[in-house]
Amino acid sequence: MIADLVIAVVFIGYAISVLMGFGTILTWVERKQAAVMSDRIGANRAYIRIPFTQVKLVWWGLFHGMADGLKMLLKEDFKPRTYDWYAYAVAPWVVFTPVLLVFAVIPFGGTITPARLWEPLAAVFGDKSWPMQIAPLDAGILIVFAFSGLTIIGAMLAGWSSSNKFSLLGALRAGSQMISYELVLGLTVLGLILVYGTVDLDAMVRHQSGTVLGFLPAWGIVYQPFAATLFLAAAIAENKRIPFDLPEAESELIAGYFTEYSAMKMGLFMFAEFIEIAIIGALFTTLFLGGYNLPFMSDAGFAFPGGATVAMPHGAVVVTQLATFLLKVFVVCSFQILIRWTLPRFRYDQVLTFAWKFMFPLALANLVVTALVVWWVGA
Repeated sequence: MIADLVIAVVFIGYAISVLMGFGTILTWVERKQAAVMSDRIGANRAYIRIPFTQVKLVWWGLFHGMADGLKMLLKEDFKPRTYDWYAYAVAPWVVFTPVLLVFAVIPFGGTITPARLWEPLAAVFGDKSWPMQIAPLDAGILIVFAFSGLTIIGAMLAGWSSSNKFSLLGALRAGSQMISYELVLGLTVLGLILVYGTVDLDAMVRHQSGTVLGFLPAWGIVYQPFAATLFLAAAIAENKRIPFDLPEAESELIAGYFTEYSAMKMGLFMFAEFIEIAIIGALFTTLFLGGYNLPFMSDAGFAFPGGATVAMPHGAVVVTQLATFLLKVFVVCSFQILIRWTLPRFRYDQVLTFAWKFMFPLALANLVVTALVVWWVGA
């Protein structure tokens, strides 16, 4: 019982650290990546001066994220006259909290046996192993959609309770857009469920540990390349990022559904968006990029075609799996930011038309073709 509690606390602490770290680093990545794409220097003004010297530590603009956080924490929290003060206060948390909870069912590594990492730990943990996942639930992918659907309620509450027509319009846009693309996300994942025969995310990752045709990694993107494209596009739209940022269109709605928020309440909305970039990266990695797996890798090391093997100690395997997962997530996050600074914003009618008249039929067609292929192979 104590061992399970310790492992759970360690996993939760690790997950919060990773998400908060990604949320902070991605604000810097977005600035720097935009600068590189625009052929300019980018954020480089915030610095820390070494006391009693004239030496300024700029560090490529990394201190800008810290400055933003301090600004949000220290600014005065203005509160408008609202229709419902409670809904106004709780809305940022209804948006922010489910984004963190989604990570609870995402496997960020294989199995860990503390006694194999350091022998004295056997006195506390015995020889028991744990999957590196906060909540190893059989219905993991269903939990993802349950939690992600709550953010729609938070956006609607924020816009309605602000007593501002721009906020209300942004909330209506957010609700209709997120519901539309949530359906596309569900249909693309259904194809993977047919292929893997499970809704357990860890089981999906284990299914991707083999190879296809003897040399291709058996990742979801190999089995479902079209679904991977649809999933990533729909996930970006679900996060309301350019080119789908109509609920927050600054040139039209000031800041959309959180126009009337200031200080850390506004910071929660903005921080949730960056953390959701990391969540999208983690989900895409888990479903389509083999999760924490490298090609030909298992919990014992590497087993290459032809019978060659490379044994690895348990600690090295754990570190490699954790690093592999984080690296894949970071690459997908960087790709999302690349799209954000590449494509122009749609009109709002184009956003919904794109969902219902283009992506929805394609997702249905992909599901039907996948079902027929699975039936044909299994017949």
